[in-house]
Amino acid sequence: MMNQSDAAPLIGCAGWNIPKEAAAAFPPAGSHLERYAAVFPVVEINSSFYKPHQPKTYARWAESVPPDFRFAVKVPRAITHDAAMRDIDELLARFAGEVKELKDKLGCLLVQTPPKLGFHDETARAFFQKLQDSFGCMVACEGRHPSWFSDIATEVLRERQVTRVIADPAAGQPGPHVPTTNDIYVRLHGAPRIYYSSYSQDYLDALVRDLEVHRAAGRQVWCIFDNTAAGEAVPNALDVLRATGGG
Repeated sequence: MMNQSDAAPLIGCAGWNIPKEAAAAFPPAGSHLERYAAVFPVVEINSSFYKPHQPKTYARWAESVPPDFRFAVKVPRAITHDAAMRDIDELLARFAGEVKELKDKLGCLLVQTPPKLGFHDETARAFFQKLQDSFGCMVACEGRHPSWFSDIATEVLRERQVTRVIADPAAGQPGPHVPTTNDIYVRLHGAPRIYYSSYSQDYLDALVRDLEVHRAAGRQVWCIFDNTAAGEAVPNALDVLRATGGG
């Protein structure tokens, strides 16, 4: 696993689509994932949120990338949204059976809660314990209801070693980011227009400085650009990757 304190931040995108405008930065041959993974060290699989993928699909993805490449996989909405994290043993077993085909290239599970789902102590404790028992990898959580930023929520995330996501924009967050583990997981959705807007150079420069501070402190840093709707994620991520010594 990439966990060296001196390693460059893990910069990538939500998905491996390469817009034509950025194609020159990638090898000309290979599948989209193979080309993407030749440049970036990580990717966040968001399609798993909407639909299941066959185990052989995950196996093929794992075989398409270099040995040190890592995947973050978004937990299905059937678990986080429809079931609200309750009575999910069957759903979770199916998901685990699929994702296990990534093997040691599974770096993180991403949990994103719906904006209307409040934090419930017992439910969250049990849910995150089941995730860790089933997968044994880093877990990151992007809560989007204000109660996910309460003292008790912070306590539970710390107890279960779940990394609170640093999101932009930060839905539901009433104040400054309060970390819950030594790891960092940043999700950048685009601003001012979520999913569409490119980030300014000033914003990216400040981000690089922040990531370097985390790196110097010995933290494992993930930074995922999710402003994919208009193809802005890849150029933004390339800028940050190069500035942090990963490109």
